[in-house]
Amino acid sequence: MARTEAPTPVPLGPDSLTWRYFGDWRGMLQGLWAGSMQNMHPGLGAGVEQHSRFFEERWERLFRSLYPIGGVVFDGDRARMTAEEVRDYHRDIKGVDAQGRRYHALDPDTFYWAHATFFMGTILTADNFMGGITEDQKRQLFTEHIQWYRLYGMSMRPVPQTWEDFQRYWDHMCRNVLEDNKATRDVLDLSDIGRPPFLLWVPEPLWRLARVPVSKGFVWLTVGMYDPPVRDLLGYRWGPVGAFVHRRIGRLVNTVFRLVPERRRKHPRARGGVDRVSGRSPVDTPLIHTPARNLPPLAHRDDPSHYVPPVS
Repeated sequence: MARTEAPTPVPLGPDSLTWRYFGDWRGMLQGLWAGSMQNMHPGLGAGVEQHSRFFEERWERLFRSLYPIGGVVFDGDRARMTAEEVRDYHRDIKGVDAQGRRYHALDPDTFYWAHATFFMGTILTADNFMGGITEDQKRQLFTEHIQWYRLYGMSMRPVPQTWEDFQRYWDHMCRNVLEDNKATRDVLDLSDIGRPPFLLWVPEPLWRLARVPVSKGFVWLTVGMYDPPVRDLLGYRWGPVGAFVHRRIGRLVNTVFRLVPERRRKHPRARGGVDRVSGRSPVDTPLIHTPARNLPPLAHRDDPSHYVPPVS
């Protein structure tokens, strides 16, 4: 029997729904959800606990990661190269967890789970903070997330075939696979988080006062986006009043963002992609990389697991 050739990976473009909803700054509002959902996966959580410096440089790691992750969607003809770079950052992240289970970040099921959270995070952002989307749009985003995932050059074995299959996969993961572990609790613990880069002008004593309501507010916003089995797993309670207030806040965010110029709603890497296809920038304009303030400490910049672009 002749062997079927795998489809050649094709980057997403401006005609995709993913370009509309991904890379929007409102996606930051589900960042804590994405981080905790990823870490609840046993293999991914173990990798973060044993290998990551995330908790030593939360903001820097978060903000620099947005560039290559966004690039897999918005880099056009260079998106496949970006995807392979992202994949290769994970080659040496492996080991044995506290329960004696072996893990590797490039295990197909583990790697796909991280991508699945990016896809679901896009849906949550659109549903909660961008006015909502239809079932048909979710189905289209699902199809596009497969096209996007092919760029990594990973096994497609774990990827569900249809939107309905994905919904069953997601429910199974939430009910039967995810775990309440240290990496997840550490992500959700914002009690000592420092000032984000855009608030460094705020005096430290004032930030210490503001940190309590800000951290509790973000955790509350995150709990409202969890599937019920995940809330149960982590011991959170959620009722109709909370759901009502959550919807109201989402609508307020969407209303405020309507006042922001459309181009400015996008992260710089996404904006660069939009500018190239619109003719605002030449198609061969260099990719936008993270500013130096987000780079890892000097002692860690030779670590192949870090994205360290040549920036000044």
